[in-house]
Amino acid sequence: MRIVQVPLGQRSYAIKVGTGLLAGLGAECARLKLGCRCAVITDANAGRHFAGLAVKSLSASGFETALVTFPAGEESKRLAVVEKCHDQLAAHRLERKSFIVALGGGVVGDLAGFVAATYLRGLPFVQVPTTLLAQVDSSVGGKTGVNLKAGKNLVGAFYQPRLVLCDLDAFKTLPRREYRSGLAEVIKYGIIYDAELFTRLERDLPKLLKRDPATLGEIVARCCEIKAAVVEQDETESGLRAILNFGHTIGHAIENSSGYGKFLHGEAIAIGQVAAAQLSVKRLDLPERDAVRIGKLFAQAGLPVTLALNAIRRKKLLAAMLLDKKVSGGEVKFVLAKKIGQAVWGQPVPAVELQQALDAISA
Repeated sequence: MRIVQVPLGQRSYAIKVGTGLLAGLGAECARLKLGCRCAVITDANAGRHFAGLAVKSLSASGFETALVTFPAGEESKRLAVVEKCHDQLAAHRLERKSFIVALGGGVVGDLAGFVAATYLRGLPFVQVPTTLLAQVDSSVGGKTGVNLKAGKNLVGAFYQPRLVLCDLDAFKTLPRREYRSGLAEVIKYGIIYDAELFTRLERDLPKLLKRDPATLGEIVARCCEIKAAVVEQDETESGLRAILNFGHTIGHAIENSSGYGKFLHGEAIAIGQVAAAQLSVKRLDLPERDAVRIGKLFAQAGLPVTLALNAIRRKKLLAAMLLDKKVSGGEVKFVLAKKIGQAVWGQPVPAVELQQALDAISA
């Protein structure tokens, strides 16, 4: 097992990465002394595979455990589902000396974390991410939230978990498309922070695609180390943490304008990162060869790198970008790369260059 620390003073916590960890969930929570009653919040997909073992482990450690399940999919990431979860927590009589376990992928972690942040003005919670994307990204750093019709993640809170438990065995049940979607966030860390990681991904991608446990353990832990280092310096995204949004401005707009569910998050941000690389060539002199390497690695990972864009879709996409959380003074600010391994945030992009970047990703 590998352990990565997220050093945030009194809000510090550990990320544990390994195999067979879910069976020890109850013992881990007992060590944290979070209370005697808890709720496992999950969706229908993750619940089918993992809820039984999670509840069994928690019960064996003496916790009175309730199970709260909602329909799987991005469309569940909304305030109406949060309210239903709140109602179930009240029905199960959770109190301030209770805690929540978020069991599932990114949607579950974001929603359950927001439920934890808002019920009784805040309950402790534990992240048990079961997808690659959630393990390397959304479960770490304390971002929680839900979508509005207007845009993605527009309602939320910064609320840190008490523990993140990354059981690599969860990938055995993960559909191929979902697994590859997670690789988009893995590749992102190489682009924005660690050139050596990017080079390793180019070399070891076949092992990752085969879900080799040893390779996965090292890569997941390294991604968590990078995110922990960024979050330590900028917990609430006032500066450096914005680099984690490389490709997300366009990616989130793709998700929103296409209708949530058509593209998985990783698929949308893969296209967004290819577009951001093109913008980086124009704005920051990213070497063209690096932009080619970026596009090639996403394609080799089985992720989309182009988007069908007619005039109507392009207009909807641009409108969705204006609703992005990073818009300032009506101007969209982008995260761009100077070179592989180094990114900068808050970059204005002229409309003509944005259109050129969209041309570059148009199928």
